[in-house]
Amino acid sequence: MKLSELQDIRLEKARALRDQGVNPWPNRAQRTHTNAEALARFETAQASDDLPDDQTLVGRIASLRHMGKTLFAHIEDGHGRIQLYIRKDAVGEDIYADILKVYDLGDFVQATGSLFRTRTGEVSLRVTAITMLSKAINAPPEKWHGLQDVEIRYRQRYLDLLSNEEVRRIFRVRSRIITAIRAFLDERDYLEVETPTLQPLYGGAAARPFVTHHHALDQEFYLRIADELYLKRLLVGGYERVYEICKDFRNEGIDRNHSPEFTMLEFYEAYSDYESMMDTVEALIVAVTTAVHGGPRFNFQNQEIDVIPPWPRKTLRDAIRETTGIDYADHPEQADLLRVAREAGADIEEGTVWPRIVDELLKQFVRPTLIQPTFLIDYPVELSPLAKRKADDPTHVERFQPIVGRVIELGNAFTELNDPMDQLARFEDQQKDRDAGDVEAMPIDLDYVTALMYGMPPTGGVGIGIDRLVMLLADQPTLRDV
Repeated sequence: MKLSELQDIRLEKARALRDQGVNPWPNRAQRTHTNAEALARFETAQASDDLPDDQTLVGRIASLRHMGKTLFAHIEDGHGRIQLYIRKDAVGEDIYADILKVYDLGDFVQATGSLFRTRTGEVSLRVTAITMLSKAINAPPEKWHGLQDVEIRYRQRYLDLLSNEEVRRIFRVRSRIITAIRAFLDERDYLEVETPTLQPLYGGAAARPFVTHHHALDQEFYLRIADELYLKRLLVGGYERVYEICKDFRNEGIDRNHSPEFTMLEFYEAYSDYESMMDTVEALIVAVTTAVHGGPRFNFQNQEIDVIPPWPRKTLRDAIRETTGIDYADHPEQADLLRVAREAGADIEEGTVWPRIVDELLKQFVRPTLIQPTFLIDYPVELSPLAKRKADDPTHVERFQPIVGRVIELGNAFTELNDPMDQLARFEDQQKDRDAGDVEAMPIDLDYVTALMYGMPPTGGVGIGIDRLVMLLADQPTLRDV
């Protein structure tokens, strides 16, 4: 590894500390309070004229300036920022000289002292002792401009976090969202479970998988594209309410709304259906939005979004008809539907199978019209191989997708198909699509059909993309930012 001149200079400073018997990377820190706790204690104590005793704070040096016999520095920990006031006569001439010679921006330090308020009004730590916790060999990104290279931001995420408070905020939002989801489902007696990531047969979604080879078994395995079929096996096994938050993997393109690796929430409830699951999704999104924003309203890409129920419900057929003038039921043949879709302005490749054409009409024409949360319901059976047919219209299934903000499909939900013979026939239809060139069509999963033969109760199921939900609630334009 070839080091730069700056790296060599900083390494030499680390050697200088070692020569003095100081470890530039000691094993332990002795923090007594976070920076935020120290500031809060000072404000409370000052109000009662009972100032706290000495305390030891830690953090990364964010600024450092020298004024005669005094040094001012700001350090940042994971909770806040505080100023250090360092006088030569307080820390000693040798330590003061070391700070001038070997301390740099980006170094982690530990400082002990008492808090006071400067003449400019800033609460600061009057330092009596300071030591190095971790010598930084690389200089941090320049604070005022941060990282300008987008690719470096995404490849070296730690630098992005280091230089950008907004990125750290997004990560905290993500954590609050997942915590709120778990609390919501746990309170409703859902059981959190784990299902296999490495699978002998993939399924549960329309996607191309990542393939790997198991050398001991001499067999191909797949990274899961969804956990749906394994979760529904648990309902066959006797559980009534289950959920999983997990990583899924799909070997597909990358854009603002798609990533090969992403986080999904899926939950299933026995003796439920897609109508009751719409109510549950509304309540879940309100709870999560409130956890993040303190209420049910927020801004996304310069639009105010209001998640207060009830959300509008519109059939997919009506939505496509309203936005394109096309009634797909009038065009049952692939070539005919492709022709009218292109005449309406759709950008669809030659050879696209009939259900994918319907899906493209949704994505290209319907979705951009939906700003406020809306449920698109009742999809063609060809587009939904795992959903139950509508009792009054067997050409469509009980399925919904919540869409918001013009671009975000939050998820997918069904009244789950529990008729094993119908499921087998759907798998066989999917196989025909695979044979016709649809690489995203599902393979036949005979073990899942066998499981259904033992009986699965009427069930409602929901899948929600965590990354897209974070995009929405953190007001970010692309998955890569969350």
